[in-house]
Amino acid sequence: MKIAMIGTGYVGLVSGVCFSDFGHDVVCLDKNPDKIAMLERGEVPIFEPGLDTLMAKNVEAGRLRFTTDLETAIDGAEAVFIAVGTPTRRGDGHADLTYVMAAAEDVARAAKGYVVIVTKSTVPVGTNRAVKQVVKKANPALEFDVASNPEFLREGAAIDDFMKPDRVVVGVQSDRAAEVMAEIYRPLYLRDFPIVTTDLESAEMIKYAANAFLATKITFINEIAALCERTGADVKKVAHGIGLDGRIGNKFLHAGPGYGGSCFPKDTKALARIGQDHGLPMQITEKVITVNEEVKRRMIDKLLDLCDDTFNGKTIAVLGVTFKPNTDDMRDAPSLTIIPALVGGGAKVRVCDPQGQREGEALLPGVIWQDDPYKAANKADLLVILTEWNEFRALDLNRMARKMTTPRMADLRNIYSSRDARRAGFDAYESVGRAGFRRDPAETEQAAK
Repeated sequence: MKIAMIGTGYVGLVSGVCFSDFGHDVVCLDKNPDKIAMLERGEVPIFEPGLDTLMAKNVEAGRLRFTTDLETAIDGAEAVFIAVGTPTRRGDGHADLTYVMAAAEDVARAAKGYVVIVTKSTVPVGTNRAVKQVVKKANPALEFDVASNPEFLREGAAIDDFMKPDRVVVGVQSDRAAEVMAEIYRPLYLRDFPIVTTDLESAEMIKYAANAFLATKITFINEIAALCERTGADVKKVAHGIGLDGRIGNKFLHAGPGYGGSCFPKDTKALARIGQDHGLPMQITEKVITVNEEVKRRMIDKLLDLCDDTFNGKTIAVLGVTFKPNTDDMRDAPSLTIIPALVGGGAKVRVCDPQGQREGEALLPGVIWQDDPYKAANKADLLVILTEWNEFRALDLNRMARKMTTPRMADLRNIYSSRDARRAGFDAYESVGRAGFRRDPAETEQAAK
């Protein structure tokens, strides 16, 4: 089949490349000529493991092309996917649908025959019906259907998620559209991956409900972690114990500095707003949003305590700034709350992240970027692990402690243990939801000898 993908951001590019690997003829469109030129040179504008190799393979096979020309992209296409941004609108929490509606109108005016217009972007319930009205108004003679096909891609594992999904959700209004979508996803159907075909509104709601539920699990375990610190329980053991219950499951039960990224913050806010608009507040989701912000601030308090109640004049090494490992995405990352508090408090902050500097330089003014964690920690007063990159999971803690002026660690991803830190010569160690330690001055002096 011929498929057009409108938008070459994270979702559009990954989806377009993977559809081409299914054997479809895919044209990816973007209005940004610099981005298209980059893609035509074989360069990927985002960091996603394996995407560059898969893209090159399908370009070489002739199944994948890039263009800025809409008519070229949709000429002969049986399905046109809209995968443009839906950022949170300033001031009211709504998802901004400006780009979605503009893309739908453009497609309507350029299309010449029957086409399924598929919304891949995350959109509020009712958007696809609105898209249908926009298309009808722009081109009353066009024969078309609208479909909803929300994405469930994890950054850092997007290709695997696309090729081996937990499920594919498709919302349609006609059998004809259902047949087109079934043919697009036929390679997955043949391998027995679940294809859930439903109405438009249910497909739209599934996306928001899924992300809100996962954000709730993260926030729940972070609240439990705070209680563990007060009671002496170990949140890792608690998470393991409850995660063995098949009704709960062990995923998204890792305590940390709060959720971030392109989906959870935006989608929880949008779901809360949808509830308000329909006179039915999403009270759990609204509380999740509030608690997640409180978690980030609680992390700042931890760091302040380790710095003897002042950041002023301290040198702090921060390992990791992206919202999760294996991505360069910093949208709503906890680092964007925590690091400005350190800088604003008068600290000299050194940052090390395998992929975060490109975006982080603009988002985190006043920090010093290092390409090596040991350089970042040299003569530092505090080491903060903020993102659990593999590069930070096997640090030589003895070497790290020796390099620091005051060897103290805030392990906000629970990578290490207080025993690891104590044995390595750290004077203090704090994590999330587990017991830490702080040596008394006599013990510190003895350890130094």
